[in-house]
Amino acid sequence: MQQSLAASIKRLKTFLNYSKNYLRRNNPIKILQKEIVAGLKDALSINKKRKMVKYKLKYQMHQLNQMEKLIAQNNEHVFLRGNKFNEMR
Repeated sequence: MQQSLAASIKRLKTFLNYSKNYLRRNNPIKILQKEIVAGLKDALSINKKRKMVKYKLKYQMHQLNQMEKLIAQNNEHVFLRGNKFNEMR
């Protein structure tokens, strides 16, 4: 009986040491703190990100409009705009 009790206590100590070392390496409080800080940074910088996306979208729309203008200028079937280009050739 005493041996089984000693073995159980030894196993319990070993388990507690493993648990303590695991929690020391992977501290859930520190992980939670890092996640909260990262979430706050994302929330506070969302306006800046929104502005960047808006700027990129406007730039792409500008590029698209320029391409459409060039195509329309050189296309003879759209209001005969391409006549000048064809005459120059």
